[in-house]
Amino acid sequence: MTAVLSPGALANALTIDVEDYFQVGVFQASIRPEDWGEFELRVERNLHLIRELLDRRGIKATFFVLGWVAERIPGLIAELAAAGHEIGSHGHGHRPIWHLDRESFRDDVRRSQGILGDILGAAPTSYRAPCFSVTRETLWALEILHEEGIRQDSSIFPVRHPEYGIPGSEKDLYRIALPAGGEILEFPMTVGRLAGRELAFCGGGWFRLFPYWLTRKALTRSAAEGRPFVFYLHPWELDPEQPRLYRHAGLLGRFRHYVNLGRNQRKFERLLDEFTFSSMGEVFAQRLSRGPELPVLGLDELAAG
Repeated sequence: MTAVLSPGALANALTIDVEDYFQVGVFQASIRPEDWGEFELRVERNLHLIRELLDRRGIKATFFVLGWVAERIPGLIAELAAAGHEIGSHGHGHRPIWHLDRESFRDDVRRSQGILGDILGAAPTSYRAPCFSVTRETLWALEILHEEGIRQDSSIFPVRHPEYGIPGSEKDLYRIALPAGGEILEFPMTVGRLAGRELAFCGGGWFRLFPYWLTRKALTRSAAEGRPFVFYLHPWELDPEQPRLYRHAGLLGRFRHYVNLGRNQRKFERLLDEFTFSSMGEVFAQRLSRGPELPVLGLDELAAG
């Protein structure tokens, strides 16, 4: 089955956060970045699988790549770009912004931009923060992103969550006007409703945990409201044979990381077959060409909620 992006069809953004199984948030308190080299690298194998699934259907995606990963598999990242996929930045060391100050955040972004720019011939213009860590308290990061060449972001969850999110923020695509001039296009993460609550089940652990029909309902509702959906997946989520790092996380962390890994590829393929997907940049272009104009929010408006 081939997905064709036509001017009249509402495309959804398919995004892949390219990090390996030992780099995820639930292990960060126990596994230091300087120890990452001690673990088996499985991201290359899993990216090949994702590319095969997408090629079979003619789908292009946005791959938000960690600079650390790109350094180790530069040839595959170049191949993904050559095949028409969009390459964005996921930073370098997968540290949430709330653990960084302005200088260390800029260093992280700049390092990733340099690595990916060397591979691709030009630095990425799209970004996703580790752990969706653009919150009211870290909105200053958007100014630094713009200064480092980022023009499109997909880091903000319009939902209440213990760690991330800006509850009450815009759910459709919008522009963020920056104090020093310029703007960033924001593709907010999609939320769905369950039992009267808005939840962040547009991918990741939520997609693995909840039954497929809930994600399908959220996509269908977004289409009915004229809003494109953004779905995200990590390569390790299609790898049920990955090493078990039980001693590096508590019971909740283990559950979040390993729940339903063995069933996820089948669910993911069903999603690809039932809905139209493209890269984030392509969805932005389609949305801008169709109108209406995207709303414009300033950082002060986002901060105020």
